[in-house]
Amino acid sequence: MTTQQAALSRSRTNLALAALFTGMFVLGSAELLVVGVLDLIAGDLGVSIPAAGWLVTAYALGIAVGGPVLTALTVKLNRKAILVGAIVLYAAANLVPVLLPEYGLFLAVRAVTGALQGLFIAVGFVTGMSIVPPERAGRAVGTIVSGVAVSAALGVPLGTLVGQSLGWQGSFVAIVVFALVALVATLVLVPPVASPAGGAAGQARYAFAPRVLAVLGLNFVVFTSLYAALTYIVPFLQDVTGITGAMLSAYLFAYGVATAVGSFGGGRFADRNAGRALIVATAGTAVALLVLYLVGSSPVLVAVALVAWGLFAFGMVPSLQVRVVGLAGPGGQLAASLPASAANVGIALGPVLGGVAISRGGAAAPVITGLVVAVLGIAVAWATSFLKPPVARADEPAPEGT
Repeated sequence: MTTQQAALSRSRTNLALAALFTGMFVLGSAELLVVGVLDLIAGDLGVSIPAAGWLVTAYALGIAVGGPVLTALTVKLNRKAILVGAIVLYAAANLVPVLLPEYGLFLAVRAVTGALQGLFIAVGFVTGMSIVPPERAGRAVGTIVSGVAVSAALGVPLGTLVGQSLGWQGSFVAIVVFALVALVATLVLVPPVASPAGGAAGQARYAFAPRVLAVLGLNFVVFTSLYAALTYIVPFLQDVTGITGAMLSAYLFAYGVATAVGSFGGGRFADRNAGRALIVATAGTAVALLVLYLVGSSPVLVAVALVAWGLFAFGMVPSLQVRVVGLAGPGGQLAASLPASAANVGIALGPVLGGVAISRGGAAAPVITGLVVAVLGIAVAWATSFLKPPVARADEPAPEGT
């Protein structure tokens, strides 16, 4: 146990994790908010819907590329200072398109805010893992990452409602207000945490080691599978299951709640055995997709399959993060930014594969595509379960959470 862990009481630690959860919730809501008000943005800026869709792509690229870059540039700074700075800049950047609604500038701002979220994710995870005992590292990650899942289930629908009532600018102003709440929580509740010794170059040697890249590959496969099917789940529910109208929202809400529960609960399994948890979760995801395809005409069984899918798919996220940070050893802080990058590459590829499938095979084809990729994920999870963290030398800092 580190000095930092010993100095914090259980209640103080839980409050710090709650503050990090709040930050993840706010940033996660802002990430997906554009989807719900895309038509309003397109109309106001005088661009097409596909052009407005690039705002989503720019944000994802910001996380995937900018997140690791910012993490490397700030690797020697105090972690609390990084978290505070990221939120301040994030709030300011989200005000820019409200005050200066110009398409090119909006695109640039979305890339910048994506990079800032990637930085917050990386530093938030390693901060959470460093203030708890090693046996609670997975639960800390689960608590923090569940903020993103809850944002998808609650934050995005509420933000969309605000956007439809007050305009898309109103949604962005609401994000800024909530970002200030997250800022206060971070300032008050998150303890100062020094970054480990060693610069970006030293950390990169461990963060990009083959054993780490292998688990990042699993992360990529998992999210490719997920978004190959999830992107086109509404056509599946409409054409195969016969769900329409308000019931569509109910099904999607049930899935969203399952992802939040899975993210939070998955931390316990990560603490017990993250490698084994990944094997079970990838297998569970494949089974859920298979059941979803086979019982597609039964509304009740489809609801059960959707819930199981959400539980397994997001229940493995804490294990993915814990495995990457653990396998990176002394390069844990830089490595913590990489799962989000791998996931966003998968999020970009998945809809492409699903789109090809639905154009050739109908509404059920993306589910089969996701299933095929998920089966590949089982093999990758099994292979990576044998990987071991590096043996730290006496002159190197210990891995996070130890």
